[in-house]
Amino acid sequence: MIATDLDGTLLRDDKSVSDRTIAALAAAEDAGIEVFFVTGRPARWMDVVSDHVHGHGLAICANGAAVVDLHAGGELVRVRPLPRPTALDAVTTLREAAPGTAFAVELTTGIHYEPEYPPFHKDPGATVAAAEKLLGWTDEDAAAPLVKLLAHHSTLAPDGFLALARVAMGDRVSVTRSSPTALLEVSGPGVSKASTLALCCAERGISADEVVAFGDMPNDLEMLTWAGTSYAMGNAHPDVLAAASGRTAENNEDGVAVVIEKILARL
Repeated sequence: MIATDLDGTLLRDDKSVSDRTIAALAAAEDAGIEVFFVTGRPARWMDVVSDHVHGHGLAICANGAAVVDLHAGGELVRVRPLPRPTALDAVTTLREAAPGTAFAVELTTGIHYEPEYPPFHKDPGATVAAAEKLLGWTDEDAAAPLVKLLAHHSTLAPDGFLALARVAMGDRVSVTRSSPTALLEVSGPGVSKASTLALCCAERGISADEVVAFGDMPNDLEMLTWAGTSYAMGNAHPDVLAAASGRTAENNEDGVAVVIEKILARL
């Protein structure tokens, strides 16, 4: 299996998939290698690769909180939600640990956020309110599963904010980041790209040793260390470069395709 992150990894900076990468993905599937897209993106933002999914059609979204069928228009196959009481606890804890933190809640039906959260234009139907109110809704839409809590800070350094949050929250939640800004992504305890990928692999009889993974940011670390073979992109975060078993070219230089082509040449 090939398991690849999207932004900063498979996608170029303009969010396109190059012709070379499209050809490499198709050739891998033709050779009997399963391809899984494993991303922090929500299911509704998977249009960038939905035309390039073959075979099973599944993708792991929201850092492992959701598995979706892209052949079925993003239909949810599995959800690993963040319990709302746990999310409320995270809001309280992070407000105390890092005053000035602003929050957004990512539901299976869309995103909603606080007035202080950076302006968000991709989801014009979002409700703007305090996180405590957003997490306390009981109507049908707001009662949808919560897949991520997002926490943004305007002045803290990204890695410093991540370290602070992990100390403050302990193992009550999973905290990571994929943005170049101080934007944290909070999931349920034990939920990560790696743990959900492991579930999908187990269902297919695929061992970790048979997985080749690609990534560029801290939210990829667990997946890269779980996979038997892993590649950090040339543009990757320093922690990712240190953790991966290999290194490939940058995302704008088709680094994923470079490795896939070498794998196929050995078959």
